[in-house]
Amino acid sequence: MNIEIKLSKKRISYEKAMNFLNKRVDAVKKGKKKELIWILEHPKTYTGGVRFDENDILDKKIKIIKTNRGGKITLHNPGQKIVYFVINLNNRKKDIRKFITALENSIISFLKKYKIKAYSDKKNIGIWVKTKKIAAIGIRVSKWVAYHGCSININNNLKNYQKIVPCGLDNKKITSIFNEKKIIPKNFEFNLAKIFDLNINKI
Repeated sequence: MNIEIKLSKKRISYEKAMNFLNKRVDAVKKGKKKELIWILEHPKTYTGGVRFDENDILDKKIKIIKTNRGGKITLHNPGQKIVYFVINLNNRKKDIRKFITALENSIISFLKKYKIKAYSDKKNIGIWVKTKKIAAIGIRVSKWVAYHGCSININNNLKNYQKIVPCGLDNKKITSIFNEKKIIPKNFEFNLAKIFDLNINKI
């Protein structure tokens, strides 16, 4: 199926991105717009999902933006790539688990290109390298349209995680491609989007 790929070079605020994403969800539900894979970066932003817990805020000075995605508190910051989706599961198998598996497999395939052996964990959603988390996934589904997405740590400042308990985890258990391999991938966004496109269209 024909999914639109949108790549944003400039950083986009979380609020602006959510406004765009929610409008796209409504349009996809009505059949007025194509499905979407959107890759971007946010400025430093802390967000809380539907399982958000005040006890997960270690630095009470930081601002938490509450959102309707799944999961707890997480961090978005420069050097981390966000991949947002608006995917109509009415046109595919109505299977949320298969959709999440497609996302997991896409991230694992992407990391393999940088000789990073990663895996998914049924108990702790996301993608892991040894005992550390390198990518987070948070999805919401409305009338079988799946949206929100995932974040992949490329070369972001991991010290920013020390102000929260990210996704309910020890904040020392977060890693990035740079942290693992001391490399910073360049100009990979389109190829990353095509990996997701390929796996989602297998559902």
